[in-house]
Amino acid sequence: MNELLNISPVDGRYKKKTEGLKDYFSEYALIKYRVLVEIKWLIFLIDKRIINVNIDADEIKKVLNIIENFSLDDAERVKEIENETKHDVKAVEYFLREKMTDIELDKLLPFIHITLTSEDVNNVSYNLMVTNGLKLYLDNLKKLIDTLNEMAKTYRDVPMLARTHGQIASPTTVGKEMKVFSYRLESIKKILESTKLRSKFSGAVGNYNCHVVAFPEVDWITITKEFIETLDLKYNPVTTQIESHDILCVLLSYIKIINNIIKDLDSDMWLYISNNYFIQKVNVNEVGSSVMPHKVNPINYENSMANTEISNGIIDALVNNLSISRLQRDLSDSSKLRNIGVIFSHSLISVKETLVGLNKLNVNQEQLLNELDDHYEVLSEAVQTILRKNGVSNAYELLKELSRGKKITKEEMREYIKKLDITEYDKEILLNLEPKNYIGLCVSIVDNN
Repeated sequence: MNELLNISPVDGRYKKKTEGLKDYFSEYALIKYRVLVEIKWLIFLIDKRIINVNIDADEIKKVLNIIENFSLDDAERVKEIENETKHDVKAVEYFLREKMTDIELDKLLPFIHITLTSEDVNNVSYNLMVTNGLKLYLDNLKKLIDTLNEMAKTYRDVPMLARTHGQIASPTTVGKEMKVFSYRLESIKKILESTKLRSKFSGAVGNYNCHVVAFPEVDWITITKEFIETLDLKYNPVTTQIESHDILCVLLSYIKIINNIIKDLDSDMWLYISNNYFIQKVNVNEVGSSVMPHKVNPINYENSMANTEISNGIIDALVNNLSISRLQRDLSDSSKLRNIGVIFSHSLISVKETLVGLNKLNVNQEQLLNELDDHYEVLSEAVQTILRKNGVSNAYELLKELSRGKKITKEEMREYIKKLDITEYDKEILLNLEPKNYIGLCVSIVDNN
């Protein structure tokens, strides 16, 4: 299908940025994961001798090959069956019946989907999709973090004026400000990497009703817990027909936090570029405006911010509703879950756009130094702290009178310092102090974190 005909930009305009996610969040991927769960469960029951059927290693391999060789044609066949059954998971069961017949394993037909409700298959399938898709997302996030860390290292001692409330504030360094964002992103990334989604596998209303009747001798709680853990998921023993989605909501909330950190970074970079702290590299083939030839726009950051907002909007819709299901189950979660891939797509686009934007930048050190030299009033913090050290009780008020709302030159600040009644040692420190070297422990903060 021509991508120009796609409704969603994640499959159209941004197709190249999201293509890797199709392996995890497409309709094809969902069907494949359902097939995987059904087959893995069948073989697990055979291995545990809960199902009494004679089957050799070669036959088991044939069954596993259904997963290994699962194709787009197979998925389309499942959809054909679904058009008749009007039930997506039942369509997978009927598809597997056809496959078992094709490989001459009719003896397995009675056992396909045994003890399962469709939500057993679905919740595990979605959790596998999210778990594996998350790895791809986090791999790209790591590239962004690595780039920020490299910028932090390179520019850790390059001073610039900070701005609090948009106003001139005590100096910082370019590198330390980059480190703020890499540290924040890395912190949430670690939490996501340690989060295991919970899955249920306990039948129609979560009670193992049919399991106990058909196989009363089996310890079903232990068996299903073991099966879930073979898939590197966490077992949820207490559910209704559906898994409650609480941990999934937690995971999505952390994605939202990452989106917000990136949005915060994008906003800062946009302002730094606007203030000429960074200069964007010029691509001669690009156009910044249809009418203003001089324009080089920070569009990557703007695109990134837009995608974080769309992703967060869908996250809010899911988190606010997924944990709510009337009585033992309603179907409202089904359509919502199908949008998880859209969340990851917009979040991934955001990561990639920000990364492209960062790689376009050069620090404008001349601008930074000129601005520092033009604002000696930022040293008033240091002067009033030295005065406090020397026992001056109204130190803050003295410097407030001198500097609040005023621009102070280097000469004015030096003359003021010379008149202070403080130790010669402290006076010498202040006289040698300049905005460009008033950066505290910025270098250490970068190097040690």
